[in-house]
Amino acid sequence: MKKRKFLNTLVCLGLSTTMLCGCGTSSVSESSQATPENPMILSLAHGLSESHTVHIAMTEFAEEVKEKTDGRIEIKIYPNGQLGSENENMEQLQAGVLSMTKVSAPGLATYTEAYNVFGLPYIFTDTVDFYDVMDSQGMQDFFLSTGKDGYVTLTYYTSGARSFYTKGKPIRTPDDLKGLKIRVQDMKSQTDMLSYLGGTPVAMSYGEVYTALQTGIIDGTENNETALSTGKHGEICKFFSVDEHAMIPDVMIMSEKVWSRISKQDQEIILEAARHSTNSHKTLWNDAIEQAVHEAESMGVEFIYDVDKDAFRKATEPMIESYTEQYPDVKTLLDVIETARKEK
Repeated sequence: MKKRKFLNTLVCLGLSTTMLCGCGTSSVSESSQATPENPMILSLAHGLSESHTVHIAMTEFAEEVKEKTDGRIEIKIYPNGQLGSENENMEQLQAGVLSMTKVSAPGLATYTEAYNVFGLPYIFTDTVDFYDVMDSQGMQDFFLSTGKDGYVTLTYYTSGARSFYTKGKPIRTPDDLKGLKIRVQDMKSQTDMLSYLGGTPVAMSYGEVYTALQTGIIDGTENNETALSTGKHGEICKFFSVDEHAMIPDVMIMSEKVWSRISKQDQEIILEAARHSTNSHKTLWNDAIEQAVHEAESMGVEFIYDVDKDAFRKATEPMIESYTEQYPDVKTLLDVIETARKEK
């Protein structure tokens, strides 16, 4: 049924499988054989709106690739879930039907065990540490190593630091979470984290959170600052405790089946343009956070900065140990992260 639905979507959009896979012609030619008149067309699908900072950065990425290849490679972006959900896009990409997509990093753990790292708490100390590690050579090498799993990681985009925000009281230590029902993403690492911290995890979709807060089903939730304004959560939750327990990046990936058709020279152009878009996105995201904080404060939200991060980190250390024992590749990537810190 899903395959039939996707094919119907392609027909409605007027797309052909050939167009989504690579070239604008029926041949499977290398990118170097493409011309401005007959370009290689790559598809990039995601579920975000056209006003989202990631979409804006991806648009800049597409423009740079077209410019640097003299029009031989064009990237067609399909936002708003036009080609399906994130999981469906990933299936399409693995099949080589879709060229590129955007995925929340932990979602790739099904394909690459090491990606479980990004769902773990307190891996990064702060935003500066996050950027230093993610921009390191070790992380870039890891990104390119995923080709064996059917896709190549081109770059990452920050989705901010996730912190707890609540209705009744601020959260300064793990003890403050005891007895509280906190909404988390429907991921094992997130429910495990809340349990280790002493709270009661309640997994639910983002769209259900506002009503759940309003009706008392949950006492709080966790997210970045933009949820206070765009999700209107600041109307109900008046305490945002900046514990920054998770920094979960979005990653832009390309099908290895498509990547292998692109010349080495054009691969370098694509990687460079992707990195440039990441740098641009940092500014876009910072501006979005500043605006969100301003709007939240106007709603009466208090930002709590005197959070005992060491206590939170210590409480989740057994969880990290458990995951490294269960997933050997998680330990390997954690070592890459630690090496990046030492080299900085």
